Amino acid sequence: MKTLCFAIILSSLFTMTYAQKTVEERLQQIEDRMALKALVDEFSILADRKDVATQVLLFTEDAKVETMNNGQAVSALVGRKQIGDAFANFLALFEVVYHINGQQTVTIAGNKASGISYCEVTLVGDQNGKKMKTKMGVHYKDEYVKQNGKWLIANRQSTFAWRDVQPLGQ
Repeated sequence: MKTLCFAIILSSLFTMTYAQKTVEERLQQIEDRMALKALVDEFSILADRKDVATQVLLFTEDAKVETMNNGQAVSALVGRKQIGDAFANFLALFEVVYHINGQQTVTIAGNKASGISYCEVTLVGDQNGKKMKTKMGVHYKDEYVKQNGKWLIANRQSTFAWRDVQPLGQ
């Protein structure tokens, strides 16, 4: 009888520990998903502010960014310096940069994750003396790495799916 009671108590303790660990793992996954969404949103907010110096810190030191347009790679950048220079040069072409982020899916495996995020970007700038508005549908295929407790973008493939250019106000 004592052996049976001991086995039941031991089994209960094991079950409680297992259940607690499952809750902790679930909580960590929720926190990681929220952090990854915040990372993508912060990237867009910093682009809108043209704060490239802070934006590049969202990438790993050796990050890679590939830009796709019409199914073709149009640029491949490696490292924060190259990424920052290219982003700054591009953003300087526009008076207004405005991102609206949409859906995101992520798969998390420990300190690594991958995901796809969708975004609509509006750019306002001068073209031949006329204010023009460019709207683009973009999706980012990302690989993330958690370093020192913080999620960073390690690889990004930016795909520009569509583009609409028209005079501002139309």
